[in-house]
Amino acid sequence: MPKACELNKGDIVAINGAPCVLEDLRVSTPSARGAASMYHLRFRNLVTKSKVDNNVKGDEMYASIDFEKKPVQYLFRDHDEFTFMDTEDFSQFTLMEGDIEEAARFLVEDMEGITALVSDGRVLAIELPPAVELRVESCDPSMRSASATARTKNAVLETGLELQVPDYLEAGEIIRVDTRTGKFMSRA
Repeated sequence: MPKACELNKGDIVAINGAPCVLEDLRVSTPSARGAASMYHLRFRNLVTKSKVDNNVKGDEMYASIDFEKKPVQYLFRDHDEFTFMDTEDFSQFTLMEGDIEEAARFLVEDMEGITALVSDGRVLAIELPPAVELRVESCDPSMRSASATARTKNAVLETGLELQVPDYLEAGEIIRVDTRTGKFMSRA
């Protein structure tokens, strides 16, 4: 059973018997001597998709949840359904767009390196790799004047994700994107 001070973003624990993933973690330390640090935790219930906010001290215990991780491959999208394949037994399953709304903006057909979180034979969520490679579909034109600061411009990627990229990038280039923040990392 992990303590609140031991949790990291993305960890899964049981809250009221339901599996919840830690989405946001903030720590506030009071200035008074002897006061305990407060942990402001935002969880997402993996079954109902509702938010669960907890403000606790660091020694608050959370129940562990029993789940397994399976490597999967994203195959294709059909309207609001995303189809995946278990790479071990080649079985397929679908998830609705509402179930993976954050991850959907990084998925391209035949993408590998994805992990499915499975509990009691049911897929609860998917985990993306820390970075993915995506193609730039379109971007604003470059400004060719000298500048002391690095400039960025808007770009739309093949999945529809919009983000800021360096001014020197052009449409058609492949870039690496951080899946945790949704920001440009580098050229691929």
